[in-house]
Amino acid sequence: MKTTNRNSFDQDVLSVKKLVLLDVWAPFCGPCRGLEPVVEALSEEVKDWADVVKLDASEDMDFAQDLGVSGLPTFFVFKDGQAVDSIAGATTKDKIMQMLSQYR
Repeated sequence: MKTTNRNSFDQDVLSVKKLVLLDVWAPFCGPCRGLEPVVEALSEEVKDWADVVKLDASEDMDFAQDLGVSGLPTFFVFKDGQAVDSIAGATTKDKIMQMLSQYR
């Protein structure tokens, strides 16, 4: 699973030809840490048609806010360099997969 930041975001997310699931999280966020195994499992399941990329909001809160993050975790789906969907807060693997799959 790839990680990104402000400097590599264009290359890691916007320029990718596959779908991208961006996981915006922070180490101090309990729900984020709880979802780590879910995100890792999801990454393996979708690797043929989507990339899962993590962004640590605690490293650059301004950048996370620029993306529209108001709560953690926030998951975005990017298709062709555009954010097409998102879900915020503690959620389930099924909900994340459903959101991602509709853009496949």
